[in-house]
Amino acid sequence: MRGLGKSTRRRLGVALVAAMGLFAPRARAEEAPRVTCSATRVGRRVVVRPEALALVAPELERLIRLGLAGRLEVELTLLRHRPLWFSSRVDATKLTQVLAYSAKAGGWMLDGRPLASGPETLELERVAWTLDEEPEETAALVVEVGVRLQVVTAASLGKVAQWLTQGETAEEKRSALTRGLLRTVAEDLTRGAEGRCTVQTP
Repeated sequence: MRGLGKSTRRRLGVALVAAMGLFAPRARAEEAPRVTCSATRVGRRVVVRPEALALVAPELERLIRLGLAGRLEVELTLLRHRPLWFSSRVDATKLTQVLAYSAKAGGWMLDGRPLASGPETLELERVAWTLDEEPEETAALVVEVGVRLQVVTAASLGKVAQWLTQGETAEEKRSALTRGLLRTVAEDLTRGAEGRCTVQTP
């Protein structure tokens, strides 16, 4: 961290170590995050209801309870399954939702909607597609769901570092090594999962 004073480097180092301590290994094994979904088709309309389970690890839950918001990125892809060949993409949707804890309301909120079951099970936004034409009865459709939750970003950690330098132009003086460390810390405070389900017809 060339260009920063000794005391500034010490403060920055302490802050990064403290942040890294947030995701230090826990005594008990954490449940692996996973995604489930249910999908139905009526005529040309396909409706998907995805859920994310165990996505909010204890360290992320503590950060959100302290007032930070979690950015939840959801990607859904509708595929036509073809035996003995690659599946073809029919449609796709990307969503961004905000996970937060409201001390005033005394509970968890997903895009302002209360979560009755808390952060253990996140009932994600329902997605509906309208196909160009109704598929044949024998056509097999599947939905792939990917979810990524990030509470702390490299940019927000950079703001903490800038505050610690007390007015110094941290972005100019921060070394590439420090920027890489901030990105690493941010990535370690990110959790994701993937899942898939078959589209059912009544």
